[in-house]
Amino acid sequence: MKRTIAKASRGMKFDPDFGSARQAGKAIRAGVISSGELVRHVFGRIKKHNEKINAFVTLNERQALRLARRADEALARGETHGPLHGLPIVIKDQFRTAGLCTTCGFRELENYIPGENAVAVQRLLDAGAIIVGKTNTPVGASDIQTYNRLAGTTGNPWDTARTAGGSTGGGAAALAAGLGFLELGSDLAGSIRTPSNFCGTCGHKPSLHLVPFQGAIPPLPSAVDQRIDQEELNDLAVVGPMSRWAEDLMLELSIIAGPAPAKAAAYRLRLPGPRKTSLAEYKVGFVTDDPFSPVHPRIKSIISDAIGALRKEGVKVKEGWPAGIVFSDIFDIYFSLLAAYVSQDPVFTDSVIEMMKLLFFMPYGDTQRRFVEGLTMTHSNWTKLSIQRLKSRLVWQEYFKTFDAFLMPANCVTAFAHNHERNMWGRIIEAPDKLRYYVEAFKWISPATLAGLPATVIPAGKTQANLPVGIQIIGPYMEDATTLDLAVKMEKILGGFTPPPGF
Repeated sequence: MKRTIAKASRGMKFDPDFGSARQAGKAIRAGVISSGELVRHVFGRIKKHNEKINAFVTLNERQALRLARRADEALARGETHGPLHGLPIVIKDQFRTAGLCTTCGFRELENYIPGENAVAVQRLLDAGAIIVGKTNTPVGASDIQTYNRLAGTTGNPWDTARTAGGSTGGGAAALAAGLGFLELGSDLAGSIRTPSNFCGTCGHKPSLHLVPFQGAIPPLPSAVDQRIDQEELNDLAVVGPMSRWAEDLMLELSIIAGPAPAKAAAYRLRLPGPRKTSLAEYKVGFVTDDPFSPVHPRIKSIISDAIGALRKEGVKVKEGWPAGIVFSDIFDIYFSLLAAYVSQDPVFTDSVIEMMKLLFFMPYGDTQRRFVEGLTMTHSNWTKLSIQRLKSRLVWQEYFKTFDAFLMPANCVTAFAHNHERNMWGRIIEAPDKLRYYVEAFKWISPATLAGLPATVIPAGKTQANLPVGIQIIGPYMEDATTLDLAVKMEKILGGFTPPPGF
């Protein structure tokens, strides 16, 4: 099949490799390409390219082709199954999928086949999407690299010797390689934003509690009744959309957002629209660097260039953190609460905690001590830190009375070489400018996560080594449409997604 398929009668062109999900949906509905043709095309690309990057844990070819045939038959009758009718998508292996193995990297889940879908998965299927496969994730979705003993290591399509990021690394790699049109990801420690940044794709961390987390792992299926709304226990993590093009993030978010089933009897979703109509109307703040987590010079330069491009378009920009936001303090609070959150994860056993306590002498012992203390935090201390968490949101909300959004790096480094030393705390990232400790790589995701704010990452440029660099756009709580609208408008002047060489 040619890369660009055209139907002269409608004058419509569509790229089945790297086109957007919106374009794919229009092409299917217009008869430019059938769902069956597109699904077969995607599986052809998976067979050709996946061996290079190892993005998938499980493929769903037989069922996907059967569903595509039904989608085409329905369309022939004048029926559509929803806004994603017949669209091939991928799902992070953290989310339960009925009839498909779901492991989240755990060896004890090697043969686990759920009987029902996670809430967000079901919403995508109800909108007509077709799952082509489950994408790789680290054990328990608990690393900024993607690897496990069941499925192996996922490589970055831009350089397979480097990580695709984590924990939605398999999904970002699949999108970058043209192996599906949308991904369902999650984000607690940058698990949507870091892979999107490293792979040159787009990702959106929604406002906290906007999308139900119900049906995600961990906890292990044996540890919790599947009918329980896990959102009631959640103070940091979110479920969100990933794509190649910014316009698709809002499409997916509009489908998966909304109250969990237990609350749907009383609650309805009504997100406010974007704050502005044109790009020039926006007023944004920004930082390109901070001594607490120094940004690689080339990343800083690319972010600065993006700010300059906005300024040329008439956008009002102002540098500096909001008054009351101290990056180091924000990260300290976040890191302690992160530890408390992941303490449910079977990865953190009592023996592991004891081992970590013995490593306090390491150069970043204070940071590690804070994490270990968080793993065993009392409810009283959790409440005190949670008050600080909510205070940080108030500071940002005051700031957003004047500004519409805030721009910053997504990470202080680009995709780095695979490093799977057993002790995560002993890992060193060999960035071109200097050596960095592992924890450095995800400090820049903490301000938005702590405050529960929406944060969108889109491509902004590339380094001399041809590695992608993204920019992070954060906005007011529950005003996700503003960061997503700004992302679409910025993408037009920054260039957007470009395919990795060889794919």
